[in-house]
Amino acid sequence: MSGFNDITVFDGAAPPVSHILKAIRVQSKPDGTTSALWAERLVGVPFEGQVSVTIEQKVLNSGVTQTITTADVPVMESISGQNSSGYTAVPAVAYVERNRWVNYKHPRSTVVTARLGRMILTNISNNVSTTVAAATAGPFAEAVDQVIMPG
Repeated sequence: MSGFNDITVFDGAAPPVSHILKAIRVQSKPDGTTSALWAERLVGVPFEGQVSVTIEQKVLNSGVTQTITTADVPVMESISGQNSSGYTAVPAVAYVERNRWVNYKHPRSTVVTARLGRMILTNISNNVSTTVAAATAGPFAEAVDQVIMPG
């Protein structure tokens, strides 16, 4: 079983900034979904304003395993001073950039075929047109390729 550890991930800023996502919780939901949550824990930023990643996995009635990985990047409102009474509003989320990857793994699928599909999309998203080694470790690769959730 995959360990439930913190994740360090780089964003697409110039230059890239690393985000340390803390392992928050793994839970089983009544519908059979297993959900794992990682989030930044920056001081002075409300929880809903923190970068987060969730991986949710469940077996559908067809026997296919559905894995949904979501990255949320909240954008905070700009605070522009105080009103005439001296009140300054607390920071609030303006909107959330949400990216989601949904994978459907057939019961007859293998780790190799799942990895091929995942790496094709990964390489397209990264504009990779040369040979690269497939990522085989980490919570995303393990959930999609091997149907192993953190625990």
